[in-house]
Amino acid sequence: MLHHTPLLDTIAAGLVFAFALGALATRLRMSPLVGYLAAGVVVGPHTPGIVADAALANELSEIGVILLMFGVGLHFSLRDLLDVKSIAIPGAVVQIALATGLGAGMGWLLDWPASAGLMFGLALSVASTVVLLRALEERRLLDSPRGKIAIGWLIVEDLAMVLALVLVPAIAGGGGGDLWLSLGLTLVKVAGFLALMLVVGRRAIPWMLEQIAGTGSRELFTLCVLAIALGVALGAAILFNVSLALGAFFAGMLLTESEFSHKAASDSLPLRDAFAVLFFVSVGMLFDPAILVEQPLLVLATCAIIIIGKSIAALVLVLAFRHPLATALTISVSLAQIGEFSFILAGLGIELDLMPTMARDLILAGAILSILCNPLLFAALDRWQRRRERAEAAQRAVVASGPPAPEGPFVLLIGFGRVGSAIAQILRERGTPLLVVDTDPELVDRAQARGIPAICGNAANPRVLAETGFAQARLALLAIPQALEAGEIVARLREAKPDMTIIARGHSEAEVEHLLRHGADGAVMAERIMALRMAEMAAHSLAYHDRTAAAAATPAQPDAGAA
Repeated sequence: MLHHTPLLDTIAAGLVFAFALGALATRLRMSPLVGYLAAGVVVGPHTPGIVADAALANELSEIGVILLMFGVGLHFSLRDLLDVKSIAIPGAVVQIALATGLGAGMGWLLDWPASAGLMFGLALSVASTVVLLRALEERRLLDSPRGKIAIGWLIVEDLAMVLALVLVPAIAGGGGGDLWLSLGLTLVKVAGFLALMLVVGRRAIPWMLEQIAGTGSRELFTLCVLAIALGVALGAAILFNVSLALGAFFAGMLLTESEFSHKAASDSLPLRDAFAVLFFVSVGMLFDPAILVEQPLLVLATCAIIIIGKSIAALVLVLAFRHPLATALTISVSLAQIGEFSFILAGLGIELDLMPTMARDLILAGAILSILCNPLLFAALDRWQRRRERAEAAQRAVVASGPPAPEGPFVLLIGFGRVGSAIAQILRERGTPLLVVDTDPELVDRAQARGIPAICGNAANPRVLAETGFAQARLALLAIPQALEAGEIVARLREAKPDMTIIARGHSEAEVEHLLRHGADGAVMAERIMALRMAEMAAHSLAYHDRTAAAAATPAQPDAGAA
């Protein structure tokens, strides 16, 4: 007997097609996002075949955005947000104004009403949370200064869109007094939400998580994490008219004060990834490919505003604040796309009769194409950075700007993150000469500030490797967490110096085997070391108890002089 199950049909169709086309895109060396978007087009109403429920898909994608922002909050403290406020706030405000102006100008050329042009431009001014965070995560930039600026910039954009969503209906109503009243009420509600989270949530949320962790139930802990993320997000939306994404972000940010924040992040990761995929599928379902044929020039103009106009504005603004070119380019590329809030604004504009249907179709086309182009822009940026590293390595010795390179035998330490910096501290305390290699300029500067010779570059690059003087190194330690990249570096080191001792790190048995196959002498897995250490502690404890019990069971010997 068949049943009508639109929710199940939507999830199943979305995930199945997303998996198939995402795998195909990966096989073709394209971003899997391309496959996810194509899956949405396949199951959407504008193509023949299976048609999933677009409204349900959109609601499911909201869960992905909530969990994604919750995860970002777990890695982004309030102090980090305040650290970048000097560039994030003015930069985002100016960039929104410039993008809105470009969109309004395009609307004026098309003889749209002024309100339609402003709504159109505003929808083109805000970047997609999902796309930006995925790109930063793939490149390990979330915790870097560049990543923090990008996320802070995005948060300011989201806050501006929250204000826009409240003000637009008031503007459409035409009442000047209502406009100022709506603005005042919005500011009061946002301030009330922030105050409640900082005063009550700052203590209540970490306390709740720690209490549940004390029960020892993994299922209950995971449920608590999801309840906090979704519950705070929904409560913020209902009580304070704050967006779901921002509510989840602040919930995660307050959880950073708990010692279980890392476990909370790892437990929410699988659901976050699954629902983020549904977000891209839902975007693809809204796209009508016919507009590419009917209005190609307008689609190109829309994409130019998103990809070129916004990028140039962000690039100039970041450089004006005297940040490095690499940082400016990363922020510029990160914001060269649009997403969730753009769709919401477009829908609101249609509902209030503020913009024509063509404007909404152009926004969707611009979103699809900009999301498709964003991985290509990041790939071009990655190639530029690699060429820049090679050029710097060929023209000058990077070590010369920092502490002097070690003379004689030394330890080559690749990676200066949490694990690498701890290794370096131990080696320095023991007086062992070492040289650090890392791809992150900020980590290289941090190492040099501690008096440790360091080189910026990819150790898999032959020129960078030659610059290290590895022929004098007696030991190589690979502290980077990426096993595939580490395997390539191990193979190059083993080929260049067969007698070198090489030790790497892995997170699973498969990664350990991969590193050993590529020539590592040893590979350390954290779980295995933890098990050995706990076993040793248990053995010492049992031995101690056995000795104590034996001593207690042995009767006292009488004195020799006793009668």
